[in-house]
Amino acid sequence: MIYQADADLVYRMDVKDPDSFCFEMGKYRPPNEGQDLSLLMRITRNCPWNKCLFCNMYKGEKFSLRKVPEIKKDIDVVKVLAHEIKAASLKLGFSGEVNDAVIKAIYQGNPEIFGGESLNNEAASVKFQNLINVANWLNTGARTVFFQDANSLIMKTPQLIEVIIYLKDAFPTIERITSYARSKTCARKSPEELKELKEAGLTRLHVGMESGCDEVLQLIRKGVTAKDHIEGGRKVVESGISLSEYIMPGVGGKRWTKKNARETARVLSEIDPDFIRVRSFIAINNTPLWEESKTGDFETLSEDEMVDEMEILLENLDCNSYLTSDHIMNLLTEVEGKFPEDKDRLLNIIKDYKNKTILERLDFQLNRRLIPRVGFGKLSLGLEQKVQEARLAIQKGLPDAGKKTVIALEGLKEGFV
Repeated sequence: MIYQADADLVYRMDVKDPDSFCFEMGKYRPPNEGQDLSLLMRITRNCPWNKCLFCNMYKGEKFSLRKVPEIKKDIDVVKVLAHEIKAASLKLGFSGEVNDAVIKAIYQGNPEIFGGESLNNEAASVKFQNLINVANWLNTGARTVFFQDANSLIMKTPQLIEVIIYLKDAFPTIERITSYARSKTCARKSPEELKELKEAGLTRLHVGMESGCDEVLQLIRKGVTAKDHIEGGRKVVESGISLSEYIMPGVGGKRWTKKNARETARVLSEIDPDFIRVRSFIAINNTPLWEESKTGDFETLSEDEMVDEMEILLENLDCNSYLTSDHIMNLLTEVEGKFPEDKDRLLNIIKDYKNKTILERLDFQLNRRLIPRVGFGKLSLGLEQKVQEARLAIQKGLPDAGKKTVIALEGLKEGFV
């Protein structure tokens, strides 16, 4: 039913039970899944390992597997939402286009579901997030889906296949289904299981490798070895499922930086994943590694030392992967390309950076770290003052320019995490 209210279009959804009209969504997904506006479906809750010393994503949360009927019910909710969004667009005269006016009409017309203007309770807020996620997904053709949370591959293979088939039957437009996974979980799946998942429709796995150096993996309590990374990675590649390996330059600190670069390059070369995604290490507040960095037990790399580690890694990479630097933690976001053909070009980007004077590098670091903060509003007065002091010291070539820049950079990076 459509009616006018206060000159705004309003659309009433045909929903008999507003209290159950929502589906579970986790907090996290890879950046590219956000860029692609993927549908987010929570298949498992939180992280089954949850012991990494650099991470705070799921701390204090208990891992659990969701039951297949429960997940199917969520898919049914998505189907109803998608139907209502399309129906609203057609009845409001937008010819199926999903736009802000359609979403506003649904929101205003169903206060018992979405909480009205106040969104004063958590359940209504979740339902509104569901609405936005499905609307954005439809607007991009309903092609990509991301399974949350940290390791959906841990589900028993027949159950995961059942979920995938049910989802694809509900939405034939789906072209890509992806998930996070752990290397050890990949290694435990048989080649036949992975191929069955591929045939069912699992398209890509995102694996947090972080490092290929056993000493570093032990240091950060990753719970895997370089051998696990290789075994699990090779199984995924050979199954035909696309593989994204995430690496974290700098996570071994100053002690292991060179070995971390060489060993990570070796492991990546043996796996030969489709994508290598760079996530330069930044100590996240209140994690064990952050605490150790404050006491001096863990020495973090400077910006220039991080670049040095990346250079060693690139020099030692021998693969056919596409390396991407799609995260604000990375200083040199231009270091992105296909191996082996772009290897020399990427090394030249690093060479050009290293050929700058120290003041030019400090200025580059400060400006680059300011860019991601634009979308977060104004800097605090204290941080703004630190940035201005660093900028002035760089401009005048003062002896303490490096020290003041480091202080400003530390404050800016806190906003990333």
